[in-house]
Amino acid sequence: MDSLLLDFGTIKLHWHTVLLSLVVAFCLSSVIALVYEWTFQGLSWSRGLMQTMVLGSIITCLLMIAIGDNVARGIGIVGSLAIIRFRTNLRDPRDLVFLFASLGSGVASGVQSYIAATFATALFCTIAVAMHSSRFGTRMKYDGLVRFQIPAAPDIAAQVAQVLQQIPRTFGLVTMRDVAQGDLVDCTYQVKLVREADSTRLIEALGQVEGIRGLSFMNHTSALEV
Repeated sequence: MDSLLLDFGTIKLHWHTVLLSLVVAFCLSSVIALVYEWTFQGLSWSRGLMQTMVLGSIITCLLMIAIGDNVARGIGIVGSLAIIRFRTNLRDPRDLVFLFASLGSGVASGVQSYIAATFATALFCTIAVAMHSSRFGTRMKYDGLVRFQIPAAPDIAAQVAQVLQQIPRTFGLVTMRDVAQGDLVDCTYQVKLVREADSTRLIEALGQVEGIRGLSFMNHTSALEV
């Protein structure tokens, strides 16, 4: 069995070399997929993407074994793959990075660079876990929209302005319109808060304004990333 060779044109490989390459590609891509699952943040989970990481790594490994050092064969395979149109849109660039890392491990395994593939995968997964555990990339600014309706009276508007000047770091008027035949004014402000807890203080302070109704606050940070 040790003398059995697999024919890839001008390249002849032992069967155990091919098997080892495919197994290494499968193991490394599985580790990357598990790290992706562990560090995933968001609402749109894709089981197919996680499976694609593993299956795609095996395919790229097989292609690299088949291409070897034959330039003409590589051009032919690339040309044939160009016919296939992949229309799947990845909404998060991070998903694309993990998928590319999985394919990279398959390429390295296919050219029998096992040490490089293993160390690169370990380093990639370590950095991914470290970024997930730390606050790296977290925007330490709390922006939001506060909306409410108040009676059309100058003193009420002055109370609202006083609260907005005390709690938010900065604020700006987004929309203002008359409702209820001019008896009420519907206001929307964009506010920038120093601390996350300031949103609660802001709602409590505005809630004490006489005649205010429909008070709501939308946090931009939580709306964009979970």
